[in-house]
Amino acid sequence: MLDIRRLHMLKTVAARGSITAAAQSLALSAGAVSQQLAALRHDVGVDLLRPDGRTVALTEAGRVLLEHADRILAAMEEAECAVAAVKGTVGATATLAALPSTVARIVAPALTALGTDHPQLAVTCLVTDQAQLRELTLGTVDVVLGQRYHHVPETMPKGIAVSPLLDDPLLVVTAADGSDERSFGLRELATHHLVVPPATTDCGQAILHACRQAGFTPTTRYVTADIAAQLALARSGLATALVPRTAIDPATPGISAAPIEDHPIQRLLFAATRRTETTNPTTAAVIAALGTAARQDHTTYLPPA
Repeated sequence: MLDIRRLHMLKTVAARGSITAAAQSLALSAGAVSQQLAALRHDVGVDLLRPDGRTVALTEAGRVLLEHADRILAAMEEAECAVAAVKGTVGATATLAALPSTVARIVAPALTALGTDHPQLAVTCLVTDQAQLRELTLGTVDVVLGQRYHHVPETMPKGIAVSPLLDDPLLVVTAADGSDERSFGLRELATHHLVVPPATTDCGQAILHACRQAGFTPTTRYVTADIAAQLALARSGLATALVPRTAIDPATPGISAAPIEDHPIQRLLFAATRRTETTNPTTAAVIAALGTAARQDHTTYLPPA
């Protein structure tokens, strides 16, 4: 009989591209992973991996086995969810991966609420610049708080369920000058020196796309994905920033944050989990807390004067 742990190792090696990388993500030694994969190869009687330069790749037999392994692992998770649903209680652990721009206004309030409502649940939070959807498919995280900009076609890995949380517009952030708040036309920013994220990021791509749609190429003076640095440059008057609303503390002094009236740049914040027929009470509790925090943030936000 095939060992499900070895099937999971095969899936992880295929996703990571090497035994060393897989071992690191599994918190095992490379030797231990190699040993288990050798045992799996013995069980099936055929090679499952082959060298591919500095990495490894699946053989034809490995690809066939992985297709079945995906279904087996999904069935195991479905069984665990079904039992948890019968118990009707939130579990003891969960891992959440979130973007830095969501921590202060959504993640922190959600985790605070979870601590009150489900004190037995310990949530590990991984804060990373890129949504960890691959980690979700590999089972290393349970919930991903991710983003998708509206001009980008939706692409989601197979087997992932998405719960929309909030439409989050980018605001034009400048140094406060004491004047009344006003909205901007995006074309106005053609004369501004901008601080923007790198063009390789989702936000950087969205800004560049929107500016081109408005008929200009932005004058980029500073490039950084660090929102604190963007706000500092805007506060000093050195640059104008385009920052997601949820990433701005309304009480931040020295800045003015205004909407874009004609070519709004929006991102959709979402919570993603592995798709199962039966709802897992633990991940459902995490998503519910994120949703409540997102709704409260939306209704209580007031642009700084």
